[in-house]
Amino acid sequence: MRRSILLPLLFAVTAASLQPAPPVNKKRILVIGQTKGFQHDSVSDAMGTVWKLGHDSGLWDTYMRTDTELLSKGKVGANGKNLDEFNAIVFASTTGELEMTDAQKKDFLAAIHDEGKGFVGIHAALDTNYKWPEYGEMIGGWFDQHPWGTFWAPIINEDPSFPATRHFPKAFMKRDEIYQPSKEFSRGKVHVLLRLDESKLDYNNNPRVHRDDHDFAVAWTKMYGKGRVFYSTLGHTNESWNDPDIQRFYFEAIKWALGLTEGSVESHAKTK
Repeated sequence: MRRSILLPLLFAVTAASLQPAPPVNKKRILVIGQTKGFQHDSVSDAMGTVWKLGHDSGLWDTYMRTDTELLSKGKVGANGKNLDEFNAIVFASTTGELEMTDAQKKDFLAAIHDEGKGFVGIHAALDTNYKWPEYGEMIGGWFDQHPWGTFWAPIINEDPSFPATRHFPKAFMKRDEIYQPSKEFSRGKVHVLLRLDESKLDYNNNPRVHRDDHDFAVAWTKMYGKGRVFYSTLGHTNESWNDPDIQRFYFEAIKWALGLTEGSVESHAKTK
């Protein structure tokens, strides 16, 4: 009788001892997928991938929202979570003018600029908040057409030492929709990680090409005050989120934005 009680207890204790210890200082990420313009089918894939990367690695918990209520420093909802609860914010192909009050906009920018929270913009995060100049300054510019639509994009890796790009070769191809950054984008204000190989692009009869410098950045980093900012146009298609390269790319990008790894934010001229 006594043995029949002790054995299950022993097994329970042993099983508990084999469970991995909870990570120290586990992070929290807020992922926003609100769309007020074009609605990308891949929003759900992007949000779900960010959740899975955090879950499987044990590095962060992910809160996924398609509204903007939590982008505030004030009291929000019955559950009471606001920007104070999160270490980084991810915009997963948000579009258009997001539903944010002036107070929310101020809180959002302060969370990154003054408090050092990270920001990761995925694909259409560049197609967002055109009427909010400070947002464009924070992320590095805006969307200005995608001259070649979804195509096999020839990409040059300008920084193979950065955590999110060190697994890519110097030159490679990815099938995706590559955004053309607007004139507000300047290489001198960001650290370009990836760009299109301008020598392999078709410019014939393409009125959507608006950059005379033919500098089509695919991913970059920058600082916004104390906050680390990462943006990439990759992630337009549903299929891209099944690509281990893209999963690793954004996994490392989020880790960097959280301050878990180091990588450059210094601007530089085009590499060959």
